[in-house]
Amino acid sequence: MVVSSHCCTETVFDYSWKQVVQAFWNRYPNPSSNHVLTEDTISREVRDGKLYSRRILSKTNHVPKWGERFYKNTPIKIIEDSILDPKNKTLTTFTRNIGMKKIMKVDEIVEYTEQKDGRTLAIRHAYISSQVFGFSRAIRAFGVERFKSNCLKTANGFNFVLCNMFPNHKHVALVRSPTPAVLSITTKSNLEQQQQQHHHPAQTVSKAESFKKGVKQSYDFLKCQASKIAQMFSIKN
Repeated sequence: MVVSSHCCTETVFDYSWKQVVQAFWNRYPNPSSNHVLTEDTISREVRDGKLYSRRILSKTNHVPKWGERFYKNTPIKIIEDSILDPKNKTLTTFTRNIGMKKIMKVDEIVEYTEQKDGRTLAIRHAYISSQVFGFSRAIRAFGVERFKSNCLKTANGFNFVLCNMFPNHKHVALVRSPTPAVLSITTKSNLEQQQQQHHHPAQTVSKAESFKKGVKQSYDFLKCQASKIAQMFSIKN
């Protein structure tokens, strides 16, 4: 059985959903995206009032010394599928690497939605696995930490693009600081999820447990959407 690690982050952008969507297509290059080498649009079409797009990106990341025995610092191709739903104001993306998958496979799902206060929430999920015997846990742990680091870079780069595209934007007045930031990060392997389900039958549900349950339900929903996206585009990996 291939064990995978799940990591989830939430980011709030102090911009409208429409502005975030416009910036999404123009987010590269930016000062935080030096690891993104190229991006090309493969296909784009409108079906049932939704915009379906597929892009291929070339990325590179620094590899720790212990990882050089498995992988040289060569560019990796990434497939990015997206569905833009202007009626429900949602943008869902599904990305996965199409090279070096046995070493480390990363499936990432991001959903951008409009909030009641006019800002935009981005919920990002990563599902990381490795088939390298004896090193799977270390590689997955490295992948999770790299994902967290990249999420911060992504948010900073995205905000840089938003600020440049909308210099006269008036930020939403908030009780707390309006600075966009990663609100939460949760990490868990699918094996740990199964163990928790068997060892915690009937307990009083705390706020923390309710939050974790909500995150899991959101992840399951997005994972289901990812499968649908993959079937719609049906690429040969």
